[in-house]
Amino acid sequence: MTSFRYFQLFLVSIFCGLTFVTYTVNRADILTYSESTLAQYVSSIDAATSWQDDGKALYLSLDKQFSFQFFQYIDSNDSDKSYTHGRLLSQHEDIISELFQIDIPYTQSLENGRLQVRLSIGNTFSQTVIKFKKQLILIWTTFLLISVFSFALTLRQAKKLRYSAKLIEDLPNFDFHSIQKSKLKGEFKPLTTAIESCQHNLKAEIDKLTDANEKLSRAAFQDPITGFGTRAKFTEKLNDICSPNSQQFGVLAMVKATELGAINQLHGREAGDDYLTRISNHIRKSLVKSPNAYCYRISTADFALILPDVTLKEGTSIIEQVKNAFDEYQQNLGTDSVAYIGLCPYLQNSDPVSLMTLADTAVSIAQTLGPNSVHVLQRLKGDELFGDSRWKVAIDDIVKRSAIKFYAQPIRPCRNDVESYRELLSRFYNDQGKFLPTTTVIAMAERHGMSEELDKLVILKTLSMLNETPSMSGLFGINISASSANQESFVAWLKNVLVRQRHIAARLVFEVNESGMQTNLSATYHFINEIHSVGARVSIERFGLGFTSFKFFKDVRPDFIKLDGSYTQGINSDAHNQFFVKMIIDIARKLTIRVIATGVENQEEKLAMEHLLMDGLQGYYIAKPTPLLTVSNSEKAEIVL
Repeated sequence: MTSFRYFQLFLVSIFCGLTFVTYTVNRADILTYSESTLAQYVSSIDAATSWQDDGKALYLSLDKQFSFQFFQYIDSNDSDKSYTHGRLLSQHEDIISELFQIDIPYTQSLENGRLQVRLSIGNTFSQTVIKFKKQLILIWTTFLLISVFSFALTLRQAKKLRYSAKLIEDLPNFDFHSIQKSKLKGEFKPLTTAIESCQHNLKAEIDKLTDANEKLSRAAFQDPITGFGTRAKFTEKLNDICSPNSQQFGVLAMVKATELGAINQLHGREAGDDYLTRISNHIRKSLVKSPNAYCYRISTADFALILPDVTLKEGTSIIEQVKNAFDEYQQNLGTDSVAYIGLCPYLQNSDPVSLMTLADTAVSIAQTLGPNSVHVLQRLKGDELFGDSRWKVAIDDIVKRSAIKFYAQPIRPCRNDVESYRELLSRFYNDQGKFLPTTTVIAMAERHGMSEELDKLVILKTLSMLNETPSMSGLFGINISASSANQESFVAWLKNVLVRQRHIAARLVFEVNESGMQTNLSATYHFINEIHSVGARVSIERFGLGFTSFKFFKDVRPDFIKLDGSYTQGINSDAHNQFFVKMIIDIARKLTIRVIATGVENQEEKLAMEHLLMDGLQGYYIAKPTPLLTVSNSEKAEIVL
């Protein structure tokens, strides 16, 4: 029906054009006749002599030859000789007559007065209007006939199209009807041939499509890096073993690969993928004697192992083999740990949520016990935050002992006029000197409201290190949580500390995550103003993930913005990404804000970012994080809080 509407629009345009042309021709005829009548009148009035200065006599003399819409003679000397006849304004019965209305006025001065007339072409005018109406009837009757005929053809075509559409709709259901060719004749014959060919080919390809679908299904539920099942498959299995009618029992193990973030940052994403692959291979080798075990990758760095039909004691023995494999891998990996394991049993009619909470608590406790630790938890004993509570104690111990060490990763400037800095990366360790997973420490600190204490420790430790090590020059970036930066009490404390250490404050760049700062723009504005007031600087990291990024940095004006690493990935081949990054750089430069690219891991990404006129680059390809020596507690400089 769309083509019918377009055709109707075309017809309307054509017939409106014909109507306009017809009107123009008829009006031109009237104009010509009017001009001729006026010329005759002018000639007659000049020759008139018998009226003897009498307006009525003049009217009667001229009325024999001309028709007047309006006649008025005004004698200058004798008003009795003045004469008026007719109306100055014409009246018409319909709008078409109005369209053809033409005034023929003529005014002249006579010897003893003034003559004003409006000539009328009544008969000619009426004939022209009647003629135009007949032409309109002919034109638009023709339009109506063509429209009705085209509508009938459209209905016929639509019926054939619906029949064809029904045949095509049935193809995916493998419902192959015999085509009634009598319904698809003429111009639809190629469509008949095409549908018949499609039916034939589709029948021949059914088996191939079935095989391909099975392959796609396997790929959709198999993690490409580890070869384990995906979270969707794990959820399906978890619901199965926890269903009320299930008679299953066994052990659920959660494996948390806590070093993934550090490896990605130190060695790049490819090394991180290799790390996950090796963990999955060690798990497979350790479970070779447990062929019924199920392995899943349920998040970026989390794995789930289901060991059916084994007791908790048997499951613990099996998982110990996984731990031993992790210990061997750690020696080659060169990290402080590989992964942590939490273990719990499941029985008939278990609750999936409670079971996952139990396993998550077990792995949380394992992370506080040392590298590659395994913790077995049979029940929560009514305290669902038992694992988290243990983390609270561990973080409190970190703060009391100032158990922190620093790594530094430099940012390379892209121009000589750009001042850059080195980012300090914090690592925390327990009372046995064993490093704890940094990401988990920070997450648990935020969960328990201990971010401020942890951020204060990082800041004080940094100030002590810079005070005691004059040879360490340049700017240093310190990561603090957005929750701390949004607290007025913390900002007041930080300003007080920096005021007493202004020579150090000028060398500090405080890095805060963009998403956390956007939640409270007024607090963010206050934080940046206070930091600037003591000579320090602010960098917004992971910039570009929020929907309000542009308005955000336009209002608060940080000194640096660090683009999220996702913008760097494939930047050399992604034109849309390049356009967006270039737009950020252009806007930031107008606001005198430096833009730093993160996650630069190869030469192509480095060259692409330099081509976009980035201010600084950071990533494994630029420089690896290296450990920094911090002052001991006995040598720690006294800082008044």
